[in-house]
Amino acid sequence: MIEPSVLLVDDEVPFVEALARRLDKRSIKVQQAFSGQEALDKLEASGGPSKTDVVVLDVKMPGMDGLEALAAIKAKYPTIGVIMLTGHATVESAIEGMKRGAFDYLMKPCEMDLLVAKIEEACREKRRHEMKILEAKAQMIALRHGS
Repeated sequence: MIEPSVLLVDDEVPFVEALARRLDKRSIKVQQAFSGQEALDKLEASGGPSKTDVVVLDVKMPGMDGLEALAAIKAKYPTIGVIMLTGHATVESAIEGMKRGAFDYLMKPCEMDLLVAKIEEACREKRRHEMKILEAKAQMIALRHGS
């Protein structure tokens, strides 16, 4: 399997740095962002879904919160999987996150094996979605050329 590429977004710098080290040890490429806006800026600068498979996103952040960032990410980059990871979840925020397109919603502290499994699952889903898009484009080209 291709190494997943993750953008880890949380306003708690020590948490992001520690989690990034743990994911890196699992052969997961990690970028770090410390706000919703910084996450959007990094996605834009890096080429969006071509360089990022999954965003692991905190819900409670100052400024643009995780739900707002989720909506903006999914609007611009619908194939990127977004896993909400929070210590301050409510049933309502979990439901709202799933409505806005989150791949999954996990609570801190989260078992590392579970998080890695969810990242890998979201990565596989992204690749399936991208393949369907390519197949649809190929069919459109074939139809235009009368094949």
